[in-house]
Amino acid sequence: MRNRYLDLLRFLAILRVVTYHVTGYATLTLVFPAMAVMFALAGSLMAASLDRSGLPAVGRRLRRLLPSLWVLAAVFVPAMLLTGLTFSPKVLLWLFPISDPPANYWGGLALSPIWYLRDYLWFVLASPLALWLFRRAPLPTLAAPYALLAAIEFGILPNPPTVLREFGLYFGAWLLGFAHHDGLLRRMRNRVLLPLAAVVGAAGLAWIVTHPGPRGYDINDIPLGNALWATAFILVAIGRAPTGAAWVDRVPVLGRAVTVVNRRALTVYLWHMPFVVALTPLVGLVGWSPTDPVGLWLRVGLVFALVGVVTLLVGWVEDVAARRTPELVPGKPRRSAADRAADAPASPAPAGAAGGLVGAGARAPAPRRSPERSADRVAGPERARRGSGGSLSDP
Repeated sequence: MRNRYLDLLRFLAILRVVTYHVTGYATLTLVFPAMAVMFALAGSLMAASLDRSGLPAVGRRLRRLLPSLWVLAAVFVPAMLLTGLTFSPKVLLWLFPISDPPANYWGGLALSPIWYLRDYLWFVLASPLALWLFRRAPLPTLAAPYALLAAIEFGILPNPPTVLREFGLYFGAWLLGFAHHDGLLRRMRNRVLLPLAAVVGAAGLAWIVTHPGPRGYDINDIPLGNALWATAFILVAIGRAPTGAAWVDRVPVLGRAVTVVNRRALTVYLWHMPFVVALTPLVGLVGWSPTDPVGLWLRVGLVFALVGVVTLLVGWVEDVAARRTPELVPGKPRRSAADRAADAPASPAPAGAAGGLVGAGARAPAPRRSPERSADRVAGPERARRGSGGSLSDP
């Protein structure tokens, strides 16, 4: 059974990502380090899949990840080729983005969230070995990404490949997902986990304040501060995750929204940025500046509305990739066979019937027979069974 608290956390993370990309509010990255949280939740799910299926879990995870990207590429790659993108073998990276696929001048911004799929792909491929190492040496394995990131930030490893830097930045969150799945975080006592989170969070916040990026205290520009601050957040938000959040489904609108966004998370993530890029100049045409509150929140509403439309159009691809029955809007309560039978209209009694209607599943009285004919009906089958070596038993 799914943990609705974790579903709620993923729901909030997706909403935060979209809102941040529209508004650019750096505060949102501090209040909710959404990308690290999404990687931690994905790491927990990946560990569960590996435990359940072994190495085939890697293929299954890729099968669920890539089709939504292919739909996006089918729309935008031809458009970019027609507007300046040079065709080369690297275009095939849009099928399997193990490295950044090429883009033209507008596609580079509109499709910039592809980096998340690139990192996700690498983390999935590394997970079988990483989980094996984690379960044999948890602390050294967990410390390795942070040590790598520190070596990069302090110049010990200058100019590293992009993927290596991303392992340092986000693979620690992925490994914390392993720790959550294995119950290590849950078994940590509060007197250990909470002070640890406080120390790591304070170190991250201190680094953020003393090393502001080009956008101020936006943690996306401050990798080491981002990793430490997000780790503290994950330790508390996921390390102390309740076993469930039944109250989510007591509010039908909220429960349905959480289900829809979780089932369509990849579609929402991939498609929101093109709308952000397209709407920025359009809102300016009607006289609202990008910083004007009315124009800003109008853009937020329009982006969510357009993402909703495209999710209705292509979101079902996620169902197909997961081998679920495709749904236009997921989360509709499914009725059992008993519910459908209970609501089925009853047929009228046949003409001449002595009794009234019989409820579904009730025993109908047997028709009366004369004693002689009843005896003949019983004796015949009894003789047949005795003749074949059987015995008559009571019903």
